[in-house]
Amino acid sequence: MLSRNLLKQILSFILVLGATSFAGVVYSQDSSKTGNTTDSKIRNIDGVAAVVNTGYVTRKEIDDRIIALQKQGVKLPDADNLRKLVLERLIIEKIQLQNAEQEGIVVTNKELEKIIGDIAAKNKLSYAEFKARIIATGMTFERYKQTLREDIILSRYRERAVEAKIKISDAEVDNFISERMRAMVGGGEQRSASPAKGGSEEIDVAQIFIPVDTGAGASIQAEAKKQAEALLRDAKGDVDFLQLGAAAAKANPKIKFQDLGYRSPDRLPQLFYEAIRNTGGGQVANAVVKSPAGYHVLKVLDRRVISAAPAQQAGSQESIPTTPQNIPITQTMSRHILLKNRAGLTDQDAERRLQGYRDQVRAKTADFAELAKKYSEDGSAPNGGNLGWMGPGDLVPEFEQAMNRLQIGEVSNPVKSEFGWHLIQVLERREAQLTVEKQREFARAAIRERKFEQAYQDWIRELRDTATVKILNAEDAANAALR
Repeated sequence: MLSRNLLKQILSFILVLGATSFAGVVYSQDSSKTGNTTDSKIRNIDGVAAVVNTGYVTRKEIDDRIIALQKQGVKLPDADNLRKLVLERLIIEKIQLQNAEQEGIVVTNKELEKIIGDIAAKNKLSYAEFKARIIATGMTFERYKQTLREDIILSRYRERAVEAKIKISDAEVDNFISERMRAMVGGGEQRSASPAKGGSEEIDVAQIFIPVDTGAGASIQAEAKKQAEALLRDAKGDVDFLQLGAAAAKANPKIKFQDLGYRSPDRLPQLFYEAIRNTGGGQVANAVVKSPAGYHVLKVLDRRVISAAPAQQAGSQESIPTTPQNIPITQTMSRHILLKNRAGLTDQDAERRLQGYRDQVRAKTADFAELAKKYSEDGSAPNGGNLGWMGPGDLVPEFEQAMNRLQIGEVSNPVKSEFGWHLIQVLERREAQLTVEKQREFARAAIRERKFEQAYQDWIRELRDTATVKILNAEDAANAALR
């Protein structure tokens, strides 16, 4: 569940939404007016906010989506900008659904029923109990099924379309593996130094990221930039950068912070490398970086040179393998208790609950595995939270970094990731071999991850630019008669 694999993340997101009330798609129109084609008559279609190719988005859809966001306890912009942002998101979704239909992407009734059954089981409910819980939220079960069906279709279409745009050559994989091998066997690391001529440099970069949705209005963009610039000013002071990021994320859960780890320049996003090209170790980038996904505050934690071994400097290349070979790695067996992100559970509540479980384990008044079986919201719960043997890159960065800092038997403080809040305990560690085949799988996954965000943003812009969209009376809420 903690794999970086995109499909697993999408399915995890669907499972989280499956137990909550979220916006459905309801089409409302005045049938006596749909035949009119002039702008003035189109504007009189009751409830239509935008015409999208051959379909449309209603004001009721906007209202429903806003209500769903409010129920989730998400920090929202002002009402006017929120409606514009939600409308733009619905337009993008409408375009994707239309294209998916044209490409024949469908979810059959039998398949949908199986998925709902799996969601119910994940929430430890029978099908009937899960149906009753959905109805109790005020949503009809048929509407829930239609919304879930569309979510799955959107996920499959996005995965197919974006994956098709990502091209990874064998040469890229070979170069990625070669860099890792040179880094591991080259030796002679020098910290906080500039690379010598012909030397190979690695840079440890951390970021605080403020996301901005595609199509966000100027005021939302300006507010995000203002917030990023304020964080940049704070980061230039005498503060711990990651602690600053953690505090910002606690105040606004949409903000992300992470240590990217040591990467060669070609493994960093080009925007990042250009911003920190001349920034020394321990220094913050001079300016906020704007990407298609939002605003980034960057700090170079360290720079190091992977210098050649003495034999190489004398002209010998024998110390660096020229053919792929197995690489020794450390694998860790750990277990965890997961509290998923969901409506009604604040970060403070999740952190407090997990801290209580940690205190019980440390005081030996409770067993970690039993607590995981009882309280964890992950598929590993029946196994006491045990995740099995995991190697580098198998887990999301926040989880892996926290796990690697633990001694055997030690229990972490609560850790936040994209999936929710975790309490982690390390059980064992062992040395293993990363085979050449696994190295190539890892290299492809890492390269794909690096390319995915840019490919996704390019794809969204392409969809929007090629669609025929006409915004109508989107600012007003739906009429009382439509509710």
